[in-house]
Amino acid sequence: MKKFFIAATLALGMATTMQAANATTTDELLQYCKGEGNTNMTCQIYGQAVYDTYLATRNSKTAPSKICIKQPAPSRLQVVDEFIAWVNANPASGKKPAAETMLKFLEGVFPCAK
Repeated sequence: MKKFFIAATLALGMATTMQAANATTTDELLQYCKGEGNTNMTCQIYGQAVYDTYLATRNSKTAPSKICIKQPAPSRLQVVDEFIAWVNANPASGKKPAAETMLKFLEGVFPCAK
């Protein structure tokens, strides 16, 4: 039984590592963003998750804010439309990880006052 748990743990670890190596590219995310219904919702949720992760992991004492969304915030659909336009204007970002591109986009569209 102990060997089973060790083997299962190793297999899970390898699967997780393999998934990390195959991060979603900006071009892949863009296809979701351009879709309708559930695929567009996937894009909206992905963008929200990237932003929420940024907020949760940024150390406010050592890293100044780079993304400041004023209230009332635009709708997710508005942000998705702006993201699509931004990616189309920056085609070199297509092969980059989608999360990296999303953060760069958010920094440009929602900069903090200096």
